[in-house]
Amino acid sequence: MQAPIAQKIPVTLTTAGQERIDNYFWLKERDNPQVIAYLEAENAYTKTVMSDTEDFQEQLYTEITSRIKQEDQTTPYFENGYYYYTRYEQGGEYPIYCRRKESMEAPEEVLLNGNVMAQGHAYFHIDGYEISPDNRMMAYCIDTVGRRIYATMFKDLQTGEATGAIISGTAGSLAWADDNKTLFYTLKNPETLRSEKLMTHVIDGNQPDRLVFHERNEAYDLDVFRSKSDKMIFVASESNSSTEYRFADAADTEGNFTIVQPHKKGLEYHLEHFRDKFYIITNYQAKNFRLMETMVDNPSIKNWKEMISHRDDVLLEDFEIFNDFLVVVERKNGLIQLRIRPVSGEEYYMTFDEEVYTADVSYNPAFDTDLLRFTYNSLTTPNSVFDYNMRTREKTLLKSQEIPGGFNSDEYTAKRLYAPAPDGKKIPISLVHKKDVEPDGHTPLLLYGYGSYGFTLDPAFSVARISLLDRGFVYAIAHVRGGQTLGREWYDDGKLLNKRNSFTDFIACAEYLIAEKYTDAEHLCAMGGSAGGLLMGAAVNMRPELFKAVIAAVPFVDVVTTMCDKTIPLTTGEYDEWGDPEDETFYSYIMSYSPYDNVTTQAYPNMLITTGLHDSQVQYWEPAKWIAKLRDLKTDDNMLLMHTNMDAGHGGASGRFEQYRETALEFAFLCKIVT
Repeated sequence: MQAPIAQKIPVTLTTAGQERIDNYFWLKERDNPQVIAYLEAENAYTKTVMSDTEDFQEQLYTEITSRIKQEDQTTPYFENGYYYYTRYEQGGEYPIYCRRKESMEAPEEVLLNGNVMAQGHAYFHIDGYEISPDNRMMAYCIDTVGRRIYATMFKDLQTGEATGAIISGTAGSLAWADDNKTLFYTLKNPETLRSEKLMTHVIDGNQPDRLVFHERNEAYDLDVFRSKSDKMIFVASESNSSTEYRFADAADTEGNFTIVQPHKKGLEYHLEHFRDKFYIITNYQAKNFRLMETMVDNPSIKNWKEMISHRDDVLLEDFEIFNDFLVVVERKNGLIQLRIRPVSGEEYYMTFDEEVYTADVSYNPAFDTDLLRFTYNSLTTPNSVFDYNMRTREKTLLKSQEIPGGFNSDEYTAKRLYAPAPDGKKIPISLVHKKDVEPDGHTPLLLYGYGSYGFTLDPAFSVARISLLDRGFVYAIAHVRGGQTLGREWYDDGKLLNKRNSFTDFIACAEYLIAEKYTDAEHLCAMGGSAGGLLMGAAVNMRPELFKAVIAAVPFVDVVTTMCDKTIPLTTGEYDEWGDPEDETFYSYIMSYSPYDNVTTQAYPNMLITTGLHDSQVQYWEPAKWIAKLRDLKTDDNMLLMHTNMDAGHGGASGRFEQYRETALEFAFLCKIVT
C-alpha cells in the first residue's frame, strides 16, 4: 500500500509583512469530505504498515490492562456529612461516583454511573460535579465529543430524578450559592472555546440564566469555585502570566463580587480564605513566589503581608490551611517537599527516601484536623495515599495501587542524571530500568519530554510503562527548560524568545545518554505530546540523526499559522508563552523553530504521529499538514505514520481500558523498530 499523498493547493499567508506559502492550508476544512478521506487514508496506511504487529498490539493491550484492578475504589473523603468516593466495576470503562451518609457502613448512594451514561456514545467524559450545601442537588458536566465543551445537568439526589434545564456550552466550572438553588457557572465562547462569561442558573426558576460578568479581554479565562471555608465564591480570571480574583459571600445569589487585586502585567496570585484573612501565594516581587496574608475587608496588594519569603533555590507551588497547621508545597532541586508549619512549635519537612519521586497534597476539605492527606509515587513505586498526623508525625497508608499479577519495585532502579546544555546549564534527567538490564551503549531507550507552560514532568509511576521496561527498555524524562523543574527561572528560560533552549536541552540530554553508553542513535527513541509534540518536531528538524524512532502525540507544530488565527481555541491566551507573531521580532523567532515551517529536504527518523479529530487544544490539521509536508520533502525510506482517533479529542480515547489501545500501538511501533 502506498503512503497517502495530500494534494497541494498553495495559499499565500502574510504575517508581520512577511509572506509564506502553505501548500496544505486546505486541510483545515473540517467539513470537507476530502479532508476526512485523507485522514482515513492515513489511518488505513498506518494499519497496513503495522499489520504485522496486530497480535503484538493485542498482547500489549491485554498485558497493560491486566495490571489494572477491575473492581477498584478510591480512598473516601468526608465532607459535609457524607463520605464520597469513586469506584469501578468489573469490565467497566467509566467511573461510578458514590457517597454514604456519616459512615462507610451506611447504604451506598450512586450519584452517577458513567458506564450507564456512556451507552451510545463513542466518547464520554464526566468532567466533575458539585453538590449543593444542603446535600440535595447535584450539578455535573459531561462531554460526549472530546472537545471539552460541556453540557451541565442537574439531579435531585433525594428523588434520583433529573431536574431543571440542560445548559450547553459550559466550561466545567461550577459553584453553588447557599440557597441551594442558584448555580454559578462559566460559559465558553462557541468559536474560540475561551471560558469568558460568568452566569447564574436558578433550579426550577422561570427567569432566564443571568450574566454576572463577561471577561472581554481575550487573554483571560474564567474559573468559578467555592472557597475551602465554604464562606465565599471565588472567580479567577487568568492567563499564563496574570491573575485577577473576585470574591463574594456564598449567600449572595446576585454575585456582587469584589476584586482582590486587579490584573497587572506579570502579576500572578492564588488565594484561599480562612477566618478573616486571605492567604495568597504570589510572584509579586518574588520570581519563585512567596506566601502572603491580608485582611478580607482590605485585600488589595498594598495591604499584603509576607509570611514566607522568596528563595532563589526553592519554588513555592501550593499551600493547604488547617486550624493549627499550614502545609506548604515547595520544589527544591526538582523534587517536591512538604513543609509543615504548626501554629505553635517548630516547623519541619516530611522526609522521603527515594532519589527521584513525586509527592503532592491530596484533597483536604476540613480545617479542624491534624491529618494531612497526601499522595506519593515514583518511577518504581505505585501510587499510594496516606494520612499524615502533623502532630505525631505518623504516616498511615490508606491505599496502595494494587497491580494484579504482582509488581516488585525491587526489580527496578531509578536515578537522576544531569546533562550539560550548550550554555553550561545542567539539565536533569530522571531515568528508570530493570536492574537486570545493564545499559551497554546499544540498549533501547525512550526519552520523554514536554518543556512548556511551566509544567513539570514529575517522575511518576505508570502501569503501561512496565511493558517497555520488562522488554529491556530504559525510560528517561528530560526535564528541559520551559518546565519549572528548577524554579521559575527554568520556565522563563524556555519560553518566548528563549524557547529554543527547550529544544537544545532535549538534544543535549539525548547526546549525553549516548555519550554515557545508555544507548546509541540506532536505539534511541523520543516521545512528547501537545507542546511536547512541538519539542519532538523541533528536535527532529535540528538533529534527525540522533533518533531512531519518534512519537509525536497531538503535536503543536504549526506554530506561526495557529498563533496568527484568533478564532482558533486557545490562541489569544498563548501570546505570553510563544509571543505574538504579528510582532516582527516574535515572527522571526517563531519561524526559526516552528516544526511545520522548518521541514526540509533531509532524512528523518521513523515517526508515528497521533491526533484526534475533535481536539480543541491542538487542532487535528496541525499534525495532518505536518505529515503531508514531511512526506513531500523527506529523503529516507523510514516509516512515517499518522493515526487519527476520529471519535476523540486532545486526551485520546475516554475509557479507562480503551485508552491503552493507542498506547499498545505506540509501544508496538517502538519495539518494531529498535528491538
